[in-house]
Amino acid sequence: MLHRSLMCALAALLLTITGVAAFDDAMYPNWKGQWTRIGGFNWDPTKPRGGQQAPLTAEYQAVLDASMADQARGGQGNYPGYKCVPYGMPGMMLPYLAMEFVITPHITYIMLEHMTQHRRIYTDGRAWPKTFTPTFNGYSIGRWVDEDRDGRYDTLLIETRGMRGPRSFDSSGLPLHSDNETIVKERIYLDKADRTIMIIEITTIDNALTQPWSATKKYRRSQNPQPSWSESVCAESNAHVEIQGKGFMLSADGYLMPARKDQEPPDFRYFDQAKK
Repeated sequence: MLHRSLMCALAALLLTITGVAAFDDAMYPNWKGQWTRIGGFNWDPTKPRGGQQAPLTAEYQAVLDASMADQARGGQGNYPGYKCVPYGMPGMMLPYLAMEFVITPHITYIMLEHMTQHRRIYTDGRAWPKTFTPTFNGYSIGRWVDEDRDGRYDTLLIETRGMRGPRSFDSSGLPLHSDNETIVKERIYLDKADRTIMIIEITTIDNALTQPWSATKKYRRSQNPQPSWSESVCAESNAHVEIQGKGFMLSADGYLMPARKDQEPPDFRYFDQAKK
């Protein structure tokens, strides 16, 4: 009886291994390795920072203008990332540091080194849930397709909903609507001429925009088979402090200091002024 049980267990293990091998090699693309952004920190890498020409409504163009003006004075504007708030979707797909793809039969993970963020893209054919618990990364459903019809998937189509804010496209403070009804659609594939280049076409549908806005982003795969992965803890060395909605800085000697010229100090009403 023990012998039969052992044989059954071994058979099950062999079936599992065979299934994994088939999954890894036969159907899905090779996206293994470490990927880093090509280009700068602008959302659309073909356009300059602050000159992205996003199709913003008049209300949200004013938000961007105010953000850029505040940054010119030394502030942070509409950019939430300086407080170590996660960038969320779609801004997290810049990405600031390296990222990694982990493909499984039912979920594809995108692991981002900065702030240790990660995305979970469900590819198991599920329907959209009736309700969402909003998250910065949102809820993503994907679908694999074989566009060149060679019997192997080459493209991942993703739609993401259910995001929370505050969020911006990039560090300029290029805004998304405060109602957080954003929908992001992505098409991810490798460059046919260079398999070390990944291309992501991202279209954002948002009520801060007068129409859907698309950008194409590229990433390069490290040629190091054992790349170095660092730990990034945003709050560990963040010198920015926000008090009453206004940004200040911590000096090298640990004292609170203004972030911009002629900035007023925060309200110290709950501190004993006599101890000054």
